[in-house]
Amino acid sequence: MRKFTPSLFFVTAALCVLSPLTAQTPAPKAAAKKGAATSTGSWSPHLTTSAKIDDNRVMLVYGSPNLKDPKKDGAVRKVWGGLVPFGKIWRLGSDEATLFITQKDLELGGTALPAGAYSLYLQPEADGSAKLVVNKAVGQWGADPYPAATEVARIALKKTELPASVEQFTMSVKKAAAGGGVLSLAWENLEYSAPYALKK
Repeated sequence: MRKFTPSLFFVTAALCVLSPLTAQTPAPKAAAKKGAATSTGSWSPHLTTSAKIDDNRVMLVYGSPNLKDPKKDGAVRKVWGGLVPFGKIWRLGSDEATLFITQKDLELGGTALPAGAYSLYLQPEADGSAKLVVNKAVGQWGADPYPAATEVARIALKKTELPASVEQFTMSVKKAAAGGGVLSLAWENLEYSAPYALKK
C-alpha cells in the first residue's frame, strides 16, 4: 500500500474541485499577476487564491458576490445583518461553500486541522463578533441544509473596521509579520481574520 502524500492529495483535490467550477463560466480575459486571486468573471465570480507560507501551501476557492444587486439594477445591498443575516450560518460567499485546502497539518485560530480539504462557513452575530465554521463535507451548495454532522470546529475571528468599503467579497491568505499566515475575509466595511501556523 502506498504511503499518502499531502502534495498528491492537494493536487488531486484541487483539480477535482476546480475543473467543474471553471467549466461553468468563461475564463478571465487577462492572466492574473502571480499570487493574486484568479476569477472566472460574472457578478459572483469563482475566485481561487493560494499562498505558500512556511513550506505549506493553502488554497481557497470561493464565490465572490458584489455589493451591487444584479437583480435590482445594481442597487447597493446591506451586507452584515442584511444579505448575510446575524445568528445564522452563511456559505461564506456565493454558490458552493468556500473550499479550503491545506497541504500540511496546521493550527487555524488555535484549532488543529489535519492536512486535507474542508468547507468554510461563517456565522456573524449582531454584536459584531463572528466565527469561522470548519466542516469536513466538501462540495455543499450553500448552507441549507447545513451538514452539522461533519462539523470540525468553530473559530473566533478578529474583527477590523475598514476605512473604505470593499465592493467585492474578498478572501486572502497572507504571510504574518510574526510568522505563520493569516486567513482573512473582507466585505462592505468589515474584515474578519484568523492566524494560522504549521502544527508543531
